[in-house]
Amino acid sequence: MIMRRWKASGGILKTELVHNRRFITRQQAIQEITEYIEIFYNRQRKQEKLGYLSPAQFSQQYYANLLAA
Repeated sequence: MIMRRWKASGGILKTELVHNRRFITRQQAIQEITEYIEIFYNRQRKQEKLGYLSPAQFSQQYYANLLAA
């Protein structure tokens, strides 16, 4: 599953997290990559397809618009 997400990130993950970095153990690498994907990349990082909003911002705006309608 990690490798599938790694490939889906289009190289962004490599550039932002692991470029020129050595992890002490494989477990450390898995933990830090998973945290990056789940906490930053999926929730906080601004996404072009969401109008340059983070998923959290997009969700908040979406539900605010539903309530206003």
